Amino acid sequence: MVDARQPVMTGGCQCGAVRFAIYAKPARLSLCHCRMCQKAGGSPFLALADVPHGDHAWTRGKPGTFRSSNTAERDFCPACGTPLSYRATGGEYIELTMGSFDRPQDLTPAYTTGTEAKLAWVDHIGTLPGKTTEELWELKDFVSHQHPDHDT
Repeated sequence: MVDARQPVMTGGCQCGAVRFAIYAKPARLSLCHCRMCQKAGGSPFLALADVPHGDHAWTRGKPGTFRSSNTAERDFCPACGTPLSYRATGGEYIELTMGSFDRPQDLTPAYTTGTEAKLAWVDHIGTLPGKTTEELWELKDFVSHQHPDHDT
């Protein structure tokens, strides 16, 4: 069934096989440093946007699901592996990974959780020297196979 509402934001996986829409602004935006989120994202933390289940829809494809504990499930793209969400079983929210949104720059975390596993160096990320992708690699022959940041 197609949702007649206009999405507030959209997103999806890296290959485009799984897409989603949300129909209300996220209720909460957070960074989770817990060890399970570190492993699920293959990163030092996960940035998550909490959306009530009724304001979220998978609009293309169906994610795979891993039951990461007795109280939670995590959704991911079965084709490319992109982490897409965390869900407390029986909870009222789906927590979507902020990096999977088409416009992650429109989302700013407001608090952190799982701080018992926070890596000490995370506090210094903003002070590290940086380069753009083009400065790092010569991209003249670069061809991306990533799905564009919009619905197709």
